[in-house]
Amino acid sequence: MKRNVLTLIIGAVLVVIFALLLFVFQVRQSEVAVVTTFGRPVANHTEAGAYLKWPWPVQNVYKFDQRVQNFEDKFSPTLTADQNSLLTSVYVGWKINDASAFFRKIPGASVPAAQQMLESMLRSAKSAVIGKHPLSEFVNANPQELKFEAIESEIELSVQNELHTNNYGIEIEFLGIKKLGLPDNVVQTVFQRMTSERQVLISRFQNDGVAQAAIIKSAADRQASEMINNAVASATRIRAEGEAEAAQTLPVFEQNPELANFLLRVDALKASLNQRATLIFDERTPPFDLFRNLPVNPPGQ
Repeated sequence: MKRNVLTLIIGAVLVVIFALLLFVFQVRQSEVAVVTTFGRPVANHTEAGAYLKWPWPVQNVYKFDQRVQNFEDKFSPTLTADQNSLLTSVYVGWKINDASAFFRKIPGASVPAAQQMLESMLRSAKSAVIGKHPLSEFVNANPQELKFEAIESEIELSVQNELHTNNYGIEIEFLGIKKLGLPDNVVQTVFQRMTSERQVLISRFQNDGVAQAAIIKSAADRQASEMINNAVASATRIRAEGEAEAAQTLPVFEQNPELANFLLRVDALKASLNQRATLIFDERTPPFDLFRNLPVNPPGQ
């Protein structure tokens, strides 16, 4: 009797497990699931959890990785607007944003098939966008003339628009230019162009420097001329004042030459004694001969 009960319990558990396998499926955090009824998508599950379904062949469940997928296209040549060959490689990150549309549009609903389709779109978009820009916007000695971000945005927008227009259930997360290269026959042309552009910059800086030097020299010459003129005017004024003063005192000195000689020696002596220094002089040498025959003070006075 106990053996029959145990058998029934085990059988019931197996039936429950088998029913769960037939009627329940699980969606993980990194997955998105599409439920089809007789091959036609009827439900799209993007949240993690357990869901009910009818058993096969009524319903099937297809699960896809909804994490960001990334790839890099081939390093291939593309013509620029000025007909120069440019080697480029672009990296792309994408993910599934509509599992039902992805299931309907992508052959086999596989990630490799989706990536192959994206590579084809990327080649077309890259060729069209690069063909609108000259080589100087990719390779240039002047960083301000480079247009990398604008070109990357144009390529991304072109691919994104095609995906949305055809409703592939795919969304571009990021896109950028990874590598740039030049064929051997273009390298020399680019170097010559860069050398020419550098020479133009050098010439412009030299011309600016010459112009600034001329301005500075002109200002300095003008200032020097003004200073010289002012100095000449001051010297002329001082000379005139001295001559006028001399003209006033000359008659007096002519009347008493000895007084004039004495006053000149006194002025010279004052100028010497104004300097704070110890003087050693010969009392016979003018104007120090004034110290000769000076009265000597008696001791104690």
